[in-house]
Amino acid sequence: MASKLWRTPTVVPALAYEDVPAAVEFLTRTFGFRERAGARLTGDGFVLAWMEVGDGLISLGTAGGHGRQSPRIAGTLTQSVKVYVDGIDRHFARAKAAGAFIISEPDDKFWGGRIYEARDIEGHYWEFSERDRELDSSAWKLPPGIKMGA
Repeated sequence: MASKLWRTPTVVPALAYEDVPAAVEFLTRTFGFRERAGARLTGDGFVLAWMEVGDGLISLGTAGGHGRQSPRIAGTLTQSVKVYVDGIDRHFARAKAAGAFIISEPDDKFWGGRIYEARDIEGHYWEFSERDRELDSSAWKLPPGIKMGA
């Protein structure tokens, strides 16, 4: 009998949280992520869960495992994740209404992208960008003081 295969993207970020179940609930409600059904693991002092977003996958694990720490424990930013979404303004409105800590509102950038930045309940940094807007680097409108190349 052939087994079903675990669908995997090329890269899977792993984020540490003090409270993984609370993070799953927040990321689902606020950013529209989906927990991979039936895959959550709970053991002696740890929880491991996987969140799907578009065709991506993010692993959430209890802080301390593999030396990873939540920004809330570390007292500093420990990582950032960029997520491409459809309908950035609608996504932003949902995140703001659901209680995300907004760092910056949607804004058009010199590379053609439209992004906003937010932090979650434990301080992880998220950048959300509108899908299919970013220009080839030859079309960027560089701001003063920035140049291409070395």
